[in-house]
Amino acid sequence: MFFLITGIAVALLLILFMYLPEEGDNENTEMNQSVEEVARMPLSPGELKISLEELVISLDTIGPISSLLISQHGDLLTEQYYGSMNPERGSNIKSASKSILSILTGIAIERGYLDGVDQQIGDFFPEYFESNPDSVKAAITIEDLLTMRSGLASTSRSNYGRWVTSSNWVYYKLDRLLSGTPGKDRIYSTGNTHLLAVILAKASGMNTLQFANKYLFGPMDILVTGWDRDSQGFYLGGNNMAIRPRDMVKIGRLMMDIGKYKGEQLISADWVIKSVIPVTGRISGVQNYGYLWFRRMSGKYHMVYAYGNGGQYILILPELEAVITVTTRTGTGEPTWNYRRQLFTMIDKDIVSLLEAGYTEI
Repeated sequence: MFFLITGIAVALLLILFMYLPEEGDNENTEMNQSVEEVARMPLSPGELKISLEELVISLDTIGPISSLLISQHGDLLTEQYYGSMNPERGSNIKSASKSILSILTGIAIERGYLDGVDQQIGDFFPEYFESNPDSVKAAITIEDLLTMRSGLASTSRSNYGRWVTSSNWVYYKLDRLLSGTPGKDRIYSTGNTHLLAVILAKASGMNTLQFANKYLFGPMDILVTGWDRDSQGFYLGGNNMAIRPRDMVKIGRLMMDIGKYKGEQLISADWVIKSVIPVTGRISGVQNYGYLWFRRMSGKYHMVYAYGNGGQYILILPELEAVITVTTRTGTGEPTWNYRRQLFTMIDKDIVSLLEAGYTEI
């Protein structure tokens, strides 16, 4: 038997194998596990669906989950909503919207609105740098923003409140001291991605939502049900975008199919591949973060994923041709750390095992 990997997915898989996280070198041998071992206990598609439904139906008992959807080979295997959540209701995906912003940036470059990832931010904020000349800050590149290496002090976590209550989010971010070396040091900050969203608007002559609707959301029938703006009217880059869980699955499928949606190449395969190559990481010496997309191992399988605070996920498993999306209720006062640990234990062991069993030829 052979893995049922589409030709479209092969390119991404090759890239995933070439750029393993540094700590994962000893995992290469696991990828060579025989197909016979994987296929030892196959399930029929009907049995797989029932098993998944039985597994996820009471998932909300471990935490404040509001939805879980699982797609494989383009088919929606299970779609579970909890509490007041329903298919037509948008969910705030928090920082998972950063990964969507990565796709939009690639589209802007391909469409000629931006020169490339090496273009400097000084080109887009001349009024700021005329009053606040700083050649180092002006030379920060689009790639630095995409990889969280602007060097500017963070506007996230304990600094987030002061940033979003300021009168000008762009100027506040650009006013931040350099606490790292641009292009080198990773400092996670939603301010970086807000600059990126503003750059998209300035370069295209459209606000970021209009740009997204024209080139991404419109062609994919994705509905944005909410998205914060700053005092100048710019959409918040990298946070507080609300979309439906089924639309999260579409984004995952777009990445899985290397930029294609229903036969139309919305974003180039080259950009998709480049965006998932690890460049930086949360932990020093560990590279698991590309252009606003994370990487990890799920058992022996590679996973590319978008993550939003509290437990908002678009999880992509190329080798299994599967997409898993999760939304979680926020602002409830319920702790999410232990819940998310249990969730990933279930995904890595139980759900992946079921997908693996249903993935082989019978």
